[in-house]
Amino acid sequence: MHSFGYRLNALLTFSVTILAIICAFASYSDNLNLPSPSAQIQVLNVNWFQKQPNGDDVVSLTMNISANLESMFTWNTKQDYLKVFVFVAAEYETPLNALNQVSLWDGIIPSKEQAKFWIHTTNKYYFTDQGSNLRGKEFNLTLHWHVMPKTGKMFADKIVMSGYRLPEEYR
Repeated sequence: MHSFGYRLNALLTFSVTILAIICAFASYSDNLNLPSPSAQIQVLNVNWFQKQPNGDDVVSLTMNISANLESMFTWNTKQDYLKVFVFVAAEYETPLNALNQVSLWDGIIPSKEQAKFWIHTTNKYYFTDQGSNLRGKEFNLTLHWHVMPKTGKMFADKIVMSGYRLPEEYR
């Protein structure tokens, strides 16, 4: 006869194995979701563009950000406070660095109902370059997002929007 401890061990081992299989299925099922997010960012105004006393360029922009990220939400998307983290980054090249990324705005989308949004805002964080490299500079605005699943790896992706240029002169 098997003892109570042996039976309990067998039951717990079986339960943990089934739970691991369910978690693996939940994680794998996210790969079957083919999201189709959309986004658009309009730069309405360059509020100011200055050279700081230390020589760095700093810019303030007014933007309209619209996005539809509803397709990012699945049954495996985390259900507590942080579900989808989004941020807008300015990306540009300088002689010193092939890629510079500066976060301009960020937010948390707590539910699928709020995943289709439009916001009129100025950059939340300074658009600063270490040096005087921003005058007349072309840059991209990129909407990044990170989806927090209940189980499995975090999913991140982005939409790049190009064709933006800063003024030639400080204002």
